[in-house]
Amino acid sequence: MEFEYWELLLCPLFFGMGWLAARIDIKHLVRESRALPRSYFQGLNFLLNEQQDRAVEAFVEAVKIDPQTVELHFTLGSLFRRRGETERAIRMHQNLVERDDLPQDLKLQAMAELGQDFLKAGLLDRAEAIFEQLRSTDLNEEAKRSLLEIYQLEKDWERAITIAEELPDVATHKEIAEYYCELAAAALIRSRLDEASEYLRTALEKNRQCVRASLLQGDIEVSRECYDEAIACWQRIERQDPAFLALAANRLLDAFRKLDRRDEGAQLLRGYLERYPSFDLLNVVFQLVLESEDAEAAYVLVRDELKRNPTLLGLDKLVEARVLMAMPEMRVDLDLAKSIIQGYTRRLARYRCDSCGFKARQFYWRCPACGDWETYSPKRSEEFELMP
Repeated sequence: MEFEYWELLLCPLFFGMGWLAARIDIKHLVRESRALPRSYFQGLNFLLNEQQDRAVEAFVEAVKIDPQTVELHFTLGSLFRRRGETERAIRMHQNLVERDDLPQDLKLQAMAELGQDFLKAGLLDRAEAIFEQLRSTDLNEEAKRSLLEIYQLEKDWERAITIAEELPDVATHKEIAEYYCELAAAALIRSRLDEASEYLRTALEKNRQCVRASLLQGDIEVSRECYDEAIACWQRIERQDPAFLALAANRLLDAFRKLDRRDEGAQLLRGYLERYPSFDLLNVVFQLVLESEDAEAAYVLVRDELKRNPTLLGLDKLVEARVLMAMPEMRVDLDLAKSIIQGYTRRLARYRCDSCGFKARQFYWRCPACGDWETYSPKRSEEFELMP
């Protein structure tokens, strides 16, 4: 292709047009920035420096000067909500919703923010009503996510299941299985065993690895006095996640006792302890050995386990076993050592959420802090190794 010299004349022409467009954009930006109140920029500066209190004061002043600054209303309402001042956030977003001059997309955004305000304030019925209205708009997906959170807070598991099925990217099969487990647990409390069994069957269809479903199925079989079937349900946990066998240990032991097969139960649990070390498993086996044999055998069990898996919790159990064997004149010193160790383990022996780090004395299937499902390990958070 031949090059024409006259085409070089186009270069300065295009450059000039680009320079002119940039000048126009800059003038427009400067004109808009001059129209904003000075307190607006002060508020942004405070936000960047993580001074939320002073940022709120500056934005409130800016809104007073220019009430038509919609974006500023959104920013201020969000700040109020994050600070826990939900009443002020509600008023801010309610004013936007009621404005007749607001474009439809901004009005929908204001409704969504108002729904979040109600949700943060615990006004679930009002939040639900708003998000139901948003279901027929462009904010449908956002509304469904918020409704799922509301249904979980209200423990309306059937509606949670319905909407979770529409949100595969948000609610996994694991979470849906947990919703069915919640329904089964409620049915079990009301002694509706067949209904509970059906819920658990569906839970395992959704998630074959659902340990909670196996635990509850075993509980149902115990209610029917079908102890062999209950044991089979709990033994299935080894294939699902063996770490959770600690939660089934006492259940298994009680079932074997009902069948007058304590020795078989003891052998099973000792095998679990050897393969899947856990303080809660150790505690159950320790009590079993103490009952069926003697204090010395229980001491040997804990000592060997502590050598294999050194933990403070195990050390506490070892001292407890040693106290049972000690001569009366030695028990004072051992009791003192035990009380010192327990002072630490009592604070440390908690379950910890892998998602947010929240610690609790009892095990939760759903974290009470962050709301995530199955984020707690069945092991205590401080089953750490002692320094050599």
